Amino acid sequence: MEDFVALREGVRQLCERYPSHYWREKDRARAYPEEFVLAMTEAGYLAALIPEEYGGAGLGILEASIILEEINRSGGNAGQCHAQMYTMGTVLRHGSADQKKRWLPAIAEGSIRLQAFGVTEPGAGSDTTQIQTTARWDGRQYRVTGQKIFISRVQHSDFLLLLARTTPIAEVTRRSQGLSVFMVDLRRALSQGLTVTPVDTMMNHETNALYFDDVPVPAENLIGQEGNGFSYILDGMNAERILIAGECLGDGYFFIDRATQYARERIVFDRPIGQNQGIQFPLARAYAHLRAADLMRTQAARRFDRGEHAGEEANLAKLLASEASWEAANAAMQTHGGYGFAVEYDIERKFRETRLYQVAPISTNLILSYLGEHVLNLPRSF
Repeated sequence: MEDFVALREGVRQLCERYPSHYWREKDRARAYPEEFVLAMTEAGYLAALIPEEYGGAGLGILEASIILEEINRSGGNAGQCHAQMYTMGTVLRHGSADQKKRWLPAIAEGSIRLQAFGVTEPGAGSDTTQIQTTARWDGRQYRVTGQKIFISRVQHSDFLLLLARTTPIAEVTRRSQGLSVFMVDLRRALSQGLTVTPVDTMMNHETNALYFDDVPVPAENLIGQEGNGFSYILDGMNAERILIAGECLGDGYFFIDRATQYARERIVFDRPIGQNQGIQFPLARAYAHLRAADLMRTQAARRFDRGEHAGEEANLAKLLASEASWEAANAAMQTHGGYGFAVEYDIERKFRETRLYQVAPISTNLILSYLGEHVLNLPRSF
């Protein structure tokens, strides 16, 4: 099996220029890692999934997930990178030839940042078909009105990929109908009715609430066919889950790397604490679960890259990797004891960051519901 040694080593070398104190400072200031994102862009890593004809690297989802894995394993946070990688996939798969030429080369070179994805709403939660944000056609252009919540990196994006309802839910036969996807130019929207309000969270994730007040969006920024947006969004979710699984694995390996090093060096009662089974066994078990999740990530990515249906595998990869990273986080925290809460050891920062993946970008319970209904053929649970 390929190990992608050269790819891993290249990402690690770049990450070495941004050691732990860099990420601590960004976390303390709740600041965007501008220098890191720029370096990743210039190295071509954020254009991994964009075809070569549009200036990208033309790599697969497996390689992309490995890039994100190595960022997190180095002690960094790949959250600012994954959206730039995969969000453009909606344009790539469903955009017109003109839209691809207009946006993809600029995204690949970094002159356009597409890191914001507007789907979630306060009243709808995970039930995307119930979103209330509307895009109304006024005869010349669309007019967007509504609210989005937990939308990341808006202040550092030029465009927002937005899901909005173009046909009232009362006028469609299925709830998933009548939703459309738009590329919203944030640079214009901010002066034409869009209000952005930051939302403080437990990790440095640049999260916001968005308020649209009759914001104009030109017709040429509609992606694909009006009303088919829900299927376009679903189309990209398997890719997102595989990429997030890579980030979870990176976190998990980070915790194991740090905890085993500490357990070898920390002497208590005249012996290294790693000699104690109470320390050793939880780390070994967490590592075993990480390796198993890693295999599922690889299988999911290979199916996706071959163009095969990968819904089951992508969901399993995200589920297993997120749970394994959280298990490793707890084992590392317990291994470090009081020092795990000290900022300089980086455990508490990564502990906060990896907890997110039990909730977002999809809740663990929703994955279990998907597996129960669509894989095990059990009755729909909601």
